[in-house]
Amino acid sequence: MWNGNSRNGNSRKRRRELGVIKTHVALARSGTRVQRGYAAAALQNLATNADNKVAIAQAGGIPPLVALARSGTDEHKEHAAAALRNLARGTNADNKVAIARAGGIEPLVALARSGTEEHKEHAAGALLSLAVNADNRVAIARAGG
Repeated sequence: MWNGNSRNGNSRKRRRELGVIKTHVALARSGTRVQRGYAAAALQNLATNADNKVAIAQAGGIPPLVALARSGTDEHKEHAAAALRNLARGTNADNKVAIARAGGIEPLVALARSGTEEHKEHAAGALLSLAVNADNRVAIARAGG
């Protein structure tokens, strides 16, 4: 039996989640140094959910994560690489393409080669998932991966 209250509750919950995602994407893009770190960590956690992976990409979350992986602090790089790994995992082919188009392969290869142990782990996991796509495999090789 359909329960209108539970459906409305789920709808309200999803709207709240979307608002949280948009807020964290905005902070990852243009927040203070500390805010960018917290936002990347939050997006890392949110990106473990399939619906959130789509919402993060639709909210424009991939480019700021790539930027943080490229030129953020060590903490930013760690969380951004882990978020990109989570976004690339699974069957979401669109995210794999979007990460490559946003320039994500080069900073991930750089982190896998010369980052901290955490950077290397997260970046290698992201590259593994990205390499499912044939064009991404070529780009990874060209970037020295």
